[in-house]
Amino acid sequence: MNHMKNRKIITVAAMSALALSLLTVGCGHTISQTKTTRVNSNGTVTSKESTVTERPDGTVTKTETRKTSSPDRP
Repeated sequence: MNHMKNRKIITVAAMSALALSLLTVGCGHTISQTKTTRVNSNGTVTSKESTVTERPDGTVTKTETRKTSSPDRP
């Protein structure tokens, strides 16, 4: 019986520690986000996405993603 009580206390303490760590970390705030898509004369599609985020500690991160896809030819 005492073993079960200790297990519950440990479980509750672990869950509380996990919840507290998630609350203190927080999420990043998106400052700006741009998406551009261009179709070339040969049918190739070029997409570019830029995202600027600010983390809770004040650091700013810029992420750029580029994707090029060629048309399917039969």
